[in-house]
Amino acid sequence: MPVIRTDELTKRFPGVTALDRLTVDIDAGVVGLVGANGAGKSTLIKILLGIAPATSGRASVLGSDVVTNGPDIRAQVGYMPEHDCLPGDVSATEFVVHMARMSGLPADAARERTADTLRHVGLYEERYRPIGGYSTGMKQRVKLAQALVHDPTIVMLDEPTNGLDPVGRDEMLALIRRVHTDFGISVLVTSHLLGELERISDHVVVIDGGQLLRSSSTTDFTRNSQALVVEVTDRSDDVVAALAEAGLTADRDGRHILVTLTGDADYDVIRSAVARLGVGLIRLEQRRHHIVEVFGEERTDVGAA
Repeated sequence: MPVIRTDELTKRFPGVTALDRLTVDIDAGVVGLVGANGAGKSTLIKILLGIAPATSGRASVLGSDVVTNGPDIRAQVGYMPEHDCLPGDVSATEFVVHMARMSGLPADAARERTADTLRHVGLYEERYRPIGGYSTGMKQRVKLAQALVHDPTIVMLDEPTNGLDPVGRDEMLALIRRVHTDFGISVLVTSHLLGELERISDHVVVIDGGQLLRSSSTTDFTRNSQALVVEVTDRSDDVVAALAEAGLTADRDGRHILVTLTGDADYDVIRSAVARLGVGLIRLEQRRHHIVEVFGEERTDVGAA
């Protein structure tokens, strides 16, 4: 049974439709919810948590209807909001213990679970410092900790890498993946960056303008395109010209060269052309789809239907 299910789910605000007859099943595991800002991701999570009512349609979490069983759902779900909502004058320990008690844990269990969870997210040594003095990355870890402290069945993480530098993003993504692999907790994580989610997700759901564009395994979603990415040390324009002389279609794409793939023999042709020019070959591999291309493909299909 899917851990999350929506059926014709619609949410309208004055002048705006945030969700438009969204029907999707989400299974256990790590599932990425992808869409541009304003696509309806946060609205969907709030409806699933019973924080906001839907205009029409139905939704369930862990088999329970979100309208009639909101408290039961929230007892089994952890939620990490996108916005900065942490009190600056208390420590991470105080805050996470408070959230654990709010979830129904006894005092002793709440303190024990808090220590374990802060250790898991890498804040154990800093657990008594006021949150107001934390970096953005540390604050994001506090939000993740409070979502995990009551040992939920599923966590919903809304843009958890917002505001983080590349190293912080990598560390947060690794933590999120471990939530499932180490503890068996299912994860629904939102982002507007497909590249992040394809690294950690088993399945990807794409929405845009509140509508479902695609729901498929990560492997299918990021399938290889019929183009090769060629990266060389220098003289990219000369390489493009040499490939054209060899009968291949090649174009510059920033510092990369994109070559239309016609067969396996193209690899040897490219390597030979690069070798003749005496430049270094850094990378030669099939290109993967990007989020904007998937949006374009799906919109074309919808428009043709």
